[in-house]
Amino acid sequence: MLRRNARDLTKSNAQFQKALKRLPLGVSSTFRYWGDDRTVYVKKGKGGRTWDIDDNCYVDYRLGYGPAILGYADDRVDEAARKGMEVGGVFALSTERELTVADRIAKMVKGVDLVRFSNSGTEAVMAALRLARAHTGKESYILVEGSYHGLFDAAMWMASMDSWDPGSGLDPVKAPYSKGVPQRLKDMVHLTPMNDANRLEDIFKRHHNDLAAMLIEPMMGNCCAIAATTEFVKLARELCTKYGVLLIIDEVKTGFRVAKGGIQSIHGVVPDICTFAKAMGNGYPISAVCGREEVMRTFRYGGAAHGGTYTAHSVSLAATEKCLEILDETPALQTIADYGTRLQAGIKQILDRRKIVHSFSGHPSMFGVFFAPEPPKDYRAWKTSDYSFYDKLARHLHDQYIICEPDSREPLFICEAHDESCFKDTLHAFETGVDLTLEQLAAEKKKGATAPEALGKHTV
Repeated sequence: MLRRNARDLTKSNAQFQKALKRLPLGVSSTFRYWGDDRTVYVKKGKGGRTWDIDDNCYVDYRLGYGPAILGYADDRVDEAARKGMEVGGVFALSTERELTVADRIAKMVKGVDLVRFSNSGTEAVMAALRLARAHTGKESYILVEGSYHGLFDAAMWMASMDSWDPGSGLDPVKAPYSKGVPQRLKDMVHLTPMNDANRLEDIFKRHHNDLAAMLIEPMMGNCCAIAATTEFVKLARELCTKYGVLLIIDEVKTGFRVAKGGIQSIHGVVPDICTFAKAMGNGYPISAVCGREEVMRTFRYGGAAHGGTYTAHSVSLAATEKCLEILDETPALQTIADYGTRLQAGIKQILDRRKIVHSFSGHPSMFGVFFAPEPPKDYRAWKTSDYSFYDKLARHLHDQYIICEPDSREPLFICEAHDESCFKDTLHAFETGVDLTLEQLAAEKKKGATAPEALGKHTV
């Protein structure tokens, strides 16, 4: 299946030039822009592969940032979605299937008493934070540096590393990672490095009177799948309980992917609120805010507002019912993890033969590759590391018909439909891509490339 001829993007490039006249950057999400001559427009997806409008066929490890956990256009889920169409869409009224799906979630995830549906991960986390504030009567909150909780103002804060001196003894400056975010929100946000127990305890001791919630991705889906230790997650739970702060575990990417009960089940921690999205509907737009009854009952008239015109759409809800049934009652998650484990082993063999130092982070179903002896333990360690090899390799992998994130922030996602042909094509492409990257680095060294040319520079 893997083609050896040069990748042709003639039609995609032409589409880009046309789309640019009507769409900012020619796309509907900034992260889909890969450059004026490298932005891909999709024709279709099936299983573990994607075809662009030039008919290039790729093995896809981006999977829409993780939703297509069973593979694109899964026949079982799509058949259920078509039956959902017969219901009629949305009514500004409820249907019986909402309870059916909520029951399935509660069965799979320990500690979930009640469920509210939304349409996207961003919406779910927005609602979760509003719920925590309404329930506690407080407004401030804790974010883990490098975490991603969606594109809304309250969540879009980072530790700015550009001028930070690790030896200064000072923290990086707290800054929004987009223009248009009001600076006045900064005082409500407290940032902590992942896995820094002392810093976390200090924040709770100093600010607990104002803290409504701590939000955490125990595996950071937009930062290389860097993972929290179980000790750190349990400490967060203990401190939230001690100080009357609500723990929100964001499972938008890990939920129903790393385990039936989400990453919280791996750590043995029950949050007050948790959010799910991507994998639960195999690509159909849906998300959920879940939690313990006392907290969730705050969604009421006179309490925390929650709603949405398209919430619990009949098509998405039917797809989710089938997707969760498959994940809960079949070996799908084990199949996914087994493929990821084999893929890591295959990548390791290729890199070991070339004596390239490397390591993996995350879970076999969503993992990052680092060209260092150990993966970083937090965002600061990643941001100050050299990720130039990955950044160059990713471009070569695209040209070898493998879709991965262009930089090292996003992990590789595995789906149930990734089969033996995907596996063989991937390792062949990876080996070719590594060799091309080594050749490129040697040429740059010989030419005397400047630091900005030689190293990848991430802005978020």
